[in-house]
Amino acid sequence: MFIIAGYLEVNPAQRDAFVDAHQDLLRRGRQAPGCLDLAITPDPLHPGRVYNFERWESREHIDAWRAVADAPDTGIAVRDSNVMEYRVTDARPPFG
Repeated sequence: MFIIAGYLEVNPAQRDAFVDAHQDLLRRGRQAPGCLDLAITPDPLHPGRVYNFERWESREHIDAWRAVADAPDTGIAVRDSNVMEYRVTDARPPFG
């Protein structure tokens, strides 16, 4: 399993437009083979922060999705980002 997670910083006045512009991408991505979860969400406490979270069955699934994803050109500048890819070797419920 692969996880891509982190945040992007955009102009606070443009954050909601940035998130909204990705709705179609999210709908399509969630239907892509190997996608276990996909989200682009606003941070409720930081007005310019957008979280990116992706969980995929394999690196091959991520690569196949990236080849056809066609991310929107929002025209909104990303001021900073901290998004990383993680390879998961074990998973279990955290509360039991």
